[in-house]
Amino acid sequence: MTENEKKALQAKHRQEAVEARNRQKERKQRTRRLIQQGAILESVFPEVQFMELDALKAELERRLSAGAAENG
Repeated sequence: MTENEKKALQAKHRQEAVEARNRQKERKQRTRRLIQQGAILESVFPEVQFMELDALKAELERRLSAGAAENG
């Protein structure tokens, strides 16, 4: 392997490491956002703690579509 090939491979690995760090940072930001949104949902709608996910989704869709109909 020539010196230029080694340098190119090192540059490729550095770029891959940067991309991996960026993906990890984005995942952590998303996780934090989802946790915060869930906490807000629980604070205004405490019953959510005891609901199955499908029931929660259906209830939110019902409430949001009813709200849109009232405002529309």
